[in-house]
Amino acid sequence: MNELDLKQFYDRVGILNGWNFNSVKCISEGVKWDFSHEVSCRCKKSDILLDIGTGGGEALLAIAEAALLLVGIDNSGGMIEAAKANAEKSGKSNVRILQMDSGKLHFPDGFFNVVSCRHAPFDAKEAARVMADGGMFLTQQVGEGDKQNLKLAFGRGQSLDQPDGTLKNKYIGKLREAGFMDIQSFEYDAAEYFQTYEDLVFLLKHTPIIPDFGEHENDFAVLEKFIKEHQTNKGIQTNSKRFMITARK
Repeated sequence: MNELDLKQFYDRVGILNGWNFNSVKCISEGVKWDFSHEVSCRCKKSDILLDIGTGGGEALLAIAEAALLLVGIDNSGGMIEAAKANAEKSGKSNVRILQMDSGKLHFPDGFFNVVSCRHAPFDAKEAARVMADGGMFLTQQVGEGDKQNLKLAFGRGQSLDQPDGTLKNKYIGKLREAGFMDIQSFEYDAAEYFQTYEDLVFLLKHTPIIPDFGEHENDFAVLEKFIKEHQTNKGIQTNSKRFMITARK
């Protein structure tokens, strides 16, 4: 998907579902960290946190007690609509939700102590600008090898033709150029087992893993064949490839 297609996709999904996958029944083996926990561990009660690409705000609201003030931004109007509704429902008074482009942050220099970004693009120079000296930046991103067997089955998919490590190396370079220090990276490739056909369909309809899933004539036939070939006693097997980068200003 190009940038416009992605924005329209997230607008539609945001209104329908936010970024909530709690209904999906999936077993994961080999996950090495929980990103929300990693972010909350870097926060002090007096800190101000910026969450870039907050989606429906579900993950941010779950760690609201970790910091004094938490600000979630997203460029998708649909996601922001869902995040504001979730924030109001939660009753968390220290969470703010704003629609904003991560490349043009409307915040003062040095305003945040911690900046996090999960599965969304970010501008390293802007992140550095709005971060106080000594502040911590954390991002988790989807690796190119994620859901590899699914993408190969469909013959199309997110980052299918890109070498593994392309995005990680790009972001490390950008963070270094922006003046960040103590840059560290981590990664895992976990096995995932989706419990039912419906769980897998929900994932594919609410993420850009297989672009335009369901709109190609043979998509559901391909999916049925995939399930037959990858059904195990634990569920329908695929993989979850993630990397995390931490850096200090």
